[in-house]
Amino acid sequence: MSAPHSGPAPAAAPRRIRTRTVTVVASCLILLAAALVAGVRALGQEPTVTLLANWTGTDERNFRETVLDPFERAHHIHVDYQGSSAESQVLGADVEAGTPPDVVVLTGPGELASYARQGQLKQLDGLLPRDGFGASWTTPLDGHVYWFPLKADLKSIVWYPAGTGERQRTEAAREPGQWCVGMGSGATSGWPGTDWIEDILLQRSGPDAYQRWVRGELPWQSQEVKGAWTTWGRMVGAGGDPELVRRALKTPYQQASEPLTRTPRGCTLEHQASFIRNEDPWKRADGRYEPSARLIPGARTVDAWEVSGDLVALLHDTSAAKTLIGYLASADAQRAWSARESGFSVSPEAQPSPSARGADWHRTLAATLLDDRAVHCFDASDAMPPSVRDAFAEATIEYLAHPDHLGALLKNLDSLRLAHGLTWLQSVCDRIPAPG
Repeated sequence: MSAPHSGPAPAAAPRRIRTRTVTVVASCLILLAAALVAGVRALGQEPTVTLLANWTGTDERNFRETVLDPFERAHHIHVDYQGSSAESQVLGADVEAGTPPDVVVLTGPGELASYARQGQLKQLDGLLPRDGFGASWTTPLDGHVYWFPLKADLKSIVWYPAGTGERQRTEAAREPGQWCVGMGSGATSGWPGTDWIEDILLQRSGPDAYQRWVRGELPWQSQEVKGAWTTWGRMVGAGGDPELVRRALKTPYQQASEPLTRTPRGCTLEHQASFIRNEDPWKRADGRYEPSARLIPGARTVDAWEVSGDLVALLHDTSAAKTLIGYLASADAQRAWSARESGFSVSPEAQPSPSARGADWHRTLAATLLDDRAVHCFDASDAMPPSVRDAFAEATIEYLAHPDHLGALLKNLDSLRLAHGLTWLQSVCDRIPAPG
């Protein structure tokens, strides 16, 4: 409360006035500095790079703190970051309007290949470390490299709570209700189902059939592909218990594992990529994993893994944008991102020392991603042309509710496969093993 004004001010008043004056001056200096920074950027004296990616929330914060902030301090280049879970739609609208970002991070090499053929992407030849990434991550298009991975994940795995024995897992895998399934993902709903079908095809029919399918050469109505769909349907109960199907269709993929925390547990197993281990239910359950091939009926392939990645591409080859590209491909940036356990780097130069601390599950997943004796095949739907990819995701939703529609769904996907003008990647696996 203020004291009433009655006569001369006490002796302490001049000190208070000086303190307030200093505070006001300091505040003005801060505002002036901020204005100067904004002015410098506006005048173009500090270059700006626009970057579009799909990271929001915690992932965006980790990306800013571990990757972007150090870049800005070291290179005095401002990064204008936009994070969106609908980045494909945002990028498409920006390209159509003639205002694409300088750099983009997308999960789909198939989508990037389409942009490259349209002349939207710039070649990265000479900007990347020599032999820095494997063949499945930087698939050449027309003899040039247009993208590279900033973050990678392993997909051919099944998560289970610590303490769940092998026999329990085997028995749970035979019960559709024991699988934690969530198909929801906003504009990209259905992709968890595509992951299942892709992995089943890889484990049952091998990398050669998988790669022919991704090239658009193996028909959707083939025995191999149709068998992958029906195997998935039996495992998760497609068209069966209405409540089970409804739960899978309405649940966002991030919430699929929430029944783990109930008593008794509502599900035991989740077929999902390595990134799901950071969700709270799996943290609380001390989630462990095993290769999906051990639980997929009819699996015959040895040491073949489906992988995915967040791929960096360049749309404007300005000096500042190329500097950012070089930085994101560097061992320092890749190592910093991986250290947060938000994902993995597949750059051999970016791996932590053997003595570095970290969770066992994180270290073993990282080792599998880098194992040169294994076969790594990029996510099939992500590598397909966008029209086919999107129809595939939508078809998994329809099939889960109405498995009797499978024939019509596969016929429609084959019609899309044969459409004119599509860009198909010729290689998504780092190697195809010779027949045994």
